[in-house]
Amino acid sequence: MSFLQDPGFFTMGMWSIGAGALGAAALALLLANTDVFLSKPQKAALAYLEDIDLKTLEKEPRTFKAKELWEKNGAVIMAVRRPGCFLCREEAADLSSLKPKLDELGVPLYAVVKEQIRTEVKDFQPYFKGEIFLDEKKKFYGPQRRKMMFMGFIRLGVWYNFFRAWNGGFSGNLEGEGFILGGVFVVGSGKQGILLEHREKEFGDKVNPLSVLEAARKIKPQTLASEKKMTM
Repeated sequence: MSFLQDPGFFTMGMWSIGAGALGAAALALLLANTDVFLSKPQKAALAYLEDIDLKTLEKEPRTFKAKELWEKNGAVIMAVRRPGCFLCREEAADLSSLKPKLDELGVPLYAVVKEQIRTEVKDFQPYFKGEIFLDEKKKFYGPQRRKMMFMGFIRLGVWYNFFRAWNGGFSGNLEGEGFILGGVFVVGSGKQGILLEHREKEFGDKVNPLSVLEAARKIKPQTLASEKKMTM
């Protein structure tokens, strides 16, 4: 047992423990930057979206079914993760840049939020050029709600998104719930269906505006569809 009294033995042991800890940390960091531990999104059915209860943000709010948003002309809908998040504000500004072209197509732009805290929605409105509604039951973030917790802060993609938004001049705050991931939908009129469903996979994973516009161009307004039936 004389080797136990050898200082070199303990030094080698400490180096082994340190190397093992570093290896485990490196492996954890590597895995955190893959999609292995990310929860897979469940696609929403049109019937699921249609039945969602939304509220207006007026002093006397009106509750209505979400299908009213797209029934006649379709719609582009952003499910906002957190209005005070500068990454969400960046995506809102991107979608708002499409507003002139969406107006030409007759397709409205909307957003839903999952909570209304102080002036958060009001402060979000300069970035978003459409109407905003409250989804208290967080149904637009389902059918299977997905969360990104603190693992998000060690993902390289998230840090890239942070710097991109900062460089773009966007800023925000830490008010409200921001772990439930959001998304963007393009829904056709009537029963045309969901033409685009983008689910945020990590903080700042924004939708491609060109994909939104491409999907919006596929929308067939109900008025036009009914006119065609009448002429036939």
